[in-house]
Amino acid sequence: MNKGYAVFCDADRHFYDAPHRLVFADGAGDSLYRAATLPVPEGWTSHRTGDWLALRPLSRTLPSQGWKIHVSACLDNAERVLDTVREHCLRHEVAFKFVPSRYLLHQRNAKYADRAASGKFITVYPADDEQCERVATDLARLLDGEPGPYILSDLRWGKGPVHLRYGSFTRRHCYDEHGELRPAMEDGSGTLVPDRRGPVFRVPDWVAPPPFLRPHLDARAAVTVQEMPYEIVKALHFSNGGGVYEARHRATGRRVVLKEARPFAGLAADEADAVTRLHRERAALERLSGLACTPEVLDSFTVGDHHFLALEFVEGRPLNTFFARRHPLMEAEPEAERLAEYTEWALRIHGLVERAVAEVHARGIVFNDLHLFNIMVAEDESSVVLLDFEAAQPAAEGGRQTVANPAFVAPADRRGFDVDRYALACLRIALFVPLTSLFAVDRAKAAHLAEVAAARFPVPPGFLDTAVMEITRQPVGTSPRDSDPPRDSASPRDSDPPRVGTPPRAGAPAVENVTASDGVTAPGRPPGGRAAFLPAEPGEWPHSRDSMVNAILASATPDREDRFFPGDIAQFATAGGGMTVGYGTAGVLHALRESGAARCPAAEEKLLRYAKQPESGTPLGFYDGLTGIAWTLQGLGHTASALELAELVLAQDHDGLAPDLHGGTAGIGLALDALATATGETGLHAAALRCAELTARPPAASTPAAEPTTGRVRTGLLHGAAGRALLFVRLYERTGDTALLDLAAEALHDDLTRCVRGVSGTLQVDEGWRTMPYLGAGSVGIGMVIDDFLLHRHDEALVRARRDIVQAAQATFYAQPGLFRGVAGMVLHLARTHADGPGTAPEDVRRQVDCLTWHAMSYQGHLAFPGEQMMRLSMDLATGTAGILLALSAALGDRPAHLPFLPPLPRPHEPAPLRGRTAPPSPFERKRS
Repeated sequence: MNKGYAVFCDADRHFYDAPHRLVFADGAGDSLYRAATLPVPEGWTSHRTGDWLALRPLSRTLPSQGWKIHVSACLDNAERVLDTVREHCLRHEVAFKFVPSRYLLHQRNAKYADRAASGKFITVYPADDEQCERVATDLARLLDGEPGPYILSDLRWGKGPVHLRYGSFTRRHCYDEHGELRPAMEDGSGTLVPDRRGPVFRVPDWVAPPPFLRPHLDARAAVTVQEMPYEIVKALHFSNGGGVYEARHRATGRRVVLKEARPFAGLAADEADAVTRLHRERAALERLSGLACTPEVLDSFTVGDHHFLALEFVEGRPLNTFFARRHPLMEAEPEAERLAEYTEWALRIHGLVERAVAEVHARGIVFNDLHLFNIMVAEDESSVVLLDFEAAQPAAEGGRQTVANPAFVAPADRRGFDVDRYALACLRIALFVPLTSLFAVDRAKAAHLAEVAAARFPVPPGFLDTAVMEITRQPVGTSPRDSDPPRDSASPRDSDPPRVGTPPRAGAPAVENVTASDGVTAPGRPPGGRAAFLPAEPGEWPHSRDSMVNAILASATPDREDRFFPGDIAQFATAGGGMTVGYGTAGVLHALRESGAARCPAAEEKLLRYAKQPESGTPLGFYDGLTGIAWTLQGLGHTASALELAELVLAQDHDGLAPDLHGGTAGIGLALDALATATGETGLHAAALRCAELTARPPAASTPAAEPTTGRVRTGLLHGAAGRALLFVRLYERTGDTALLDLAAEALHDDLTRCVRGVSGTLQVDEGWRTMPYLGAGSVGIGMVIDDFLLHRHDEALVRARRDIVQAAQATFYAQPGLFRGVAGMVLHLARTHADGPGTAPEDVRRQVDCLTWHAMSYQGHLAFPGEQMMRLSMDLATGTAGILLALSAALGDRPAHLPFLPPLPRPHEPAPLRGRTAPPSPFERKRS
């Protein structure tokens, strides 16, 4: 689970949205700090960027980079700190920016906030080193005694809230060694290089720290963990509040779990910091001491200002890992015996968990964070231990959750033991169909999932009914809508989503969990399962198409500049994200066109306006940037605008780009080649061949895209060698140059070296800790390109791989519905492939189409689907409803729809597509001759 999605759930109860929209929405001014509402002083200018409000004196020119000052603060002293810093900066004419509301500051310091950005409340931009020393000294004196979290990316000035870091002052971008667009600054030679903003303080190699920083560098170096009585073996988990480590006691060698807590950081919904929660965990576990189902407290200590708790190391595996090992729906068509065996196991495990929770309750403690990752199952599967009691509290306090997993978060009306009872009810369903995160959008989905589970598994009567009753029950004396009021409710309640422009309510879980649901039963909707819940079955074509199109159009926000259709949080990650093929307007328009739906002129006009004046910093790539927008506009008939945008792309330097399909030279080359074919512009063909040269560079010259955290070479269609192979195949069809087929074969075999075969013979990408079958980064995307390659050249190893990849697309259950990381990608592949053998018959495609029903939701009475992490709906191509619309159109439509550059394959009796020599000779052909 990517916990970074939770913060994007507060602003809208249906869709992911930027948290700052809660603060800067119309009528939300009363939620801002006073400093944010004051008039801009004469001689100053102000502007807003994301969740920052910046002020700059007109008489001063801001340097492009240098030592910047960050000031942190706690929620209770933030306004006082801000007033002090603002007054000082105005008096001395120093540019600064700040987070303008309590809500946004809370989110920046929350448990699962970005660790590199956490704590940064005010940023001050000195004109030079001399002014930096003077301002930092003054602020440290003025703010002496004011608490604030330590900023991990910075050097702390003394023990107060003032920190420093060298970095960029202005908005510039460059591509890093993996081809990812990053904020940039100049190195010693004047070349733009990435301004790395990780959770560790570092000084660039070409920068000499000014002498006034030496005492603070020495103080930082003096704090080590060498005197700690435990040796850290490995990190198990990080959050903004600290880390969790496996460690050994230096004297005895005993294996322990160390939990670390940073003061004033990692805030929960009740504003408790990580240290407060660590103390709560210790108190709860000491009260539970002696129980076999909870770990023992062994020690506690402090290093620097970080607090540690040493706990008994519990052997076993988290319950979530047993799905891959045991769950029969990982197979295509599990036999009845397997289903019955699993059912017996799941009922037994649930019973063990239920008894463990009962023992905790008997000691007067509410666990408050029960979910699949916090249940450790012994290796012999005879017992369970509950982990992570930082949210636990005495039942007598009657509190509600402050930190919770989105798939198990209780409604706001639940208090005390009822919180755990709700989680146990969710567990009943999740053990069979682990999609309970959908309850964050609509708890009525519980009855639907229970029906799905009961249709597959021989569950005893009443087991799932009991769960549905607990999940959907209402407080006494309320109507079905009372506990989940509509967005325009006049008076906020504990069960409301946060009101526009207000900070999270004390006691409202706004950190790891989702705070809103879409209601339990819509007015007039009968209780019950599938027929009562869904406006259309995914397989009811074309009714399902019309319903999805209506949902997409109903979600439109034409008045917004950042996006037209809601989608993934990637819309807010880069400039122009809401306009792109992968996550924004362009991709939705492509899916609408491919499905045969009516055009959306307003969305096209918004895309045309953006193309005329793209936002600075918009990536160049196909799925993430300008090239994809140009390709989409040409497909919609806006050729002149497409060519203008293509010229803008061609004017940029492509040497630093990754060689991939998603944002790199492979995707740009494919789009330019398609534009050249459609328009007859031979210069675009030449540019496409230049992209092929860049894409074909050996790793020494062009580092393959790697995962930022693991360093592993990325694999598959979007970021791996398969995307490169797709470019080479398409250009071979254009030029007839067989050297391009050689390159394609090499790339496909390269990706296959990072795949493994499972016990059942499926071929999937090996990510080290899991295997991936999906279209975007898994084996199915590789299989789609193999299909195209085999039209032109036989390769027995690729034929075998393709057959095994088809098997990977036939599991009954996938965690998400989306195109690139879910069921829809499997539907698209099975509907398109020429692979022979079992699994490719129409009934196999239909079975996967029917599996989309499990994830399906309703939006304004129309069929819609959740996005990545399934905490909110999405309408985009990569993660949401538009991608599923495209896949279903490919499988069920009269004229099969297709993913860009992967058109329907010719029938076996038709000739392979070789488009003839309409392009200049390829550089690979010239090299051979």
